[in-house]
Parts: sequence; structure tokens; C-alpha cells
Amino acid sequence: MRWRVLAVWCAGVVLAGVSAVVGCRVLDTDAVTPVPQLLAFLPWLLVPAGAGVAVALVARWWTGVVWGVVALGLVAWFLRPYGDGGEPGGRAVAEVRVLTSNVEFGWATGALIPVVRREQPDIVFVEECEYGCQAAVRKELGGEYPYRAAVAGEGSVGSVILSRFRLTAAEGVAGSMGMPGAVADVAGHPVRLQLAHPKPPLPEQVPLWKRELGRLRDFAAGARKDGGPLVLAGDFNASQDHAAFRRILDTGLRDAARLAGAAREPSWPSRTTPVFGTQIDHVLVSEEFSASRARFLRLDGTDHRALVVHLTLHQP
Repeated sequence: MRWRVLAVWCAGVVLAGVSAVVGCRVLDTDAVTPVPQLLAFLPWLLVPAGAGVAVALVARWWTGVVWGVVALGLVAWFLRPYGDGGEPGGRAVAEVRVLTSNVEFGWATGALIPVVRREQPDIVFVEECEYGCQAAVRKELGGEYPYRAAVAGEGSVGSVILSRFRLTAAEGVAGSMGMPGAVADVAGHPVRLQLAHPKPPLPEQVPLWKRELGRLRDFAAGARKDGGPLVLAGDFNASQDHAAFRRILDTGLRDAARLAGAAREPSWPSRTTPVFGTQIDHVLVSEEFSASRARFLRLDGTDHRALVVHLTLHQP
């Protein structure tokens, strides 16, 4: 029957698309456009895969049913949180609250300031904090956060780290957008801080996105080799379903949201979260930290939700 041929064709097209993306996840590669963009929303592939199975059932296309069930199983398998989730050893020496927020070209600066005052984080990472944003946070929050490390710039280039703890200068990571670094004195313990903000994987700049995530991976590997506590936080423009991001985790860093039980809570785009989205804003920590809580907060003026995590620093 003609309708059955059409149903089989439609189910096959849908399942082929899902399989191509899931296959890249299995092969641990981000491949090329449109794979990186679709991998960001990998959990949502359950919807087209399920639809493909349903259509195949109606059409009595048993090969398609088996194909779709396998695709569904693989997507479900990769929903598991990635990376180490163990607790650190040693005694607790300090509680540290960290907030990271992409204020989208500075547009959400006015919304961020009262949130910082309410949440009282010890360290604040602000991405896309251009000249006006940096002037505003210095004026409004300078008394509470006297220490800062910044890269000045227009639009998405500017970024800043604010801290209650004394900071000493440290080299940041090179990128198209500012990624400053510093060392914080936390209860007498030096903690390396690094802001992350690589380019997003737009179709024309996927190679650049991969290179900048690779630089963050190299930085993390070097920092872990040197030893000592590390917090790497910001807008990574990548989720745990991207191979380039998993390679950063493979250096031994752990995602604080994952440790606190929020591994799949979406942070972008904020206008559709938490119903639909992906988690691309992260606080990654070294093995000296545990995380007890992670919350994603909506801010007016930005398409990212801010992330607040409650950390505990342990001394081995």
C-alpha cells in the first residue's frame, strides 16, 4: 500500500538522522556541522527515535522497529552522567560558594548584581562582561568583592572573576573571548581559578570551537599535573555529550552540578528551560572539592541561566 511505503520512508529518514548523531557519540567524536549542534540536545533525540519506532510499528516494518529500539537504547544509555562522582578524602577546610553567569553582552548586568548580593557567593565568574558591565560590578560590588581578575573587551570578549578571597595574578587561557585566570587564597590554601568561555559551535566556527576547548583541556591537564585545587568555571558552549568537553573531564576534573545531582539540568537557552535546553554552563572542580548543592537561576536579559554551587575544599 502507498501509505505504508510512505510511512517506512519517513521512519527510515528519521531513524537515519538519529543514528548518525548517536553514532558520533558512540565513536567519541564531534564530527562536523550539524553534529555538534545536535549533540548538545542528545537527550531530546528520544522524541524522534520514539516517533520513528511508532511509525514503523504502524507500517509493520519490523526492521525499522528493531532499528529504532536500538537507537532508543543507545540514547538512553548516554543519558547517564559522565565522569567521576566520588567524594574526596581528607578533612574539610573551607566552604566555598561559586557563581558563574553569562550576562550576554552585558545586558543582564543589572539583573546579576542583586542576585550576587542575595546569593552571597565567594567567587563570581562573569562571561560577556563588557566595559559597561565591568564598570558596574566594580562600582556596585567592589566593596564586597575587592579582588578581581579581568579581560577587558567589547561585547562577548570581556570577562571577569570577582572574589572575596585575596587573588594573585595567573596567566589565563588564550581564546577569541576573554578567559582570565588567578590564584585565590582560600583559608591559607592556594586555589587555581580559571574562567572558561570558548567560541560557540556555530556552523562556520566548529574548528575554532574545538581548538579552544582543546586549549582548556591542555590547561586542565597541566594544572592537574602541577597539583593543587582547581576551579574551572564558565560558559563552555559544550555539554557532556560533546567529545571535546569530555576530554576536559578526562583530565580528572569533575562537574560540580553532576556531583550535586543536577547533571542534566539545562542552563541554555534560558527562555525554554527547564522544559527544554542543554547544560553548557559548568563549574568543574578538582578532586579536592565536594559539592553539596547546585542551583540554576534565571536572570532577565540573558539567554543563560546562572549557576550557583556550594563547594567544600578538603585537605588530603
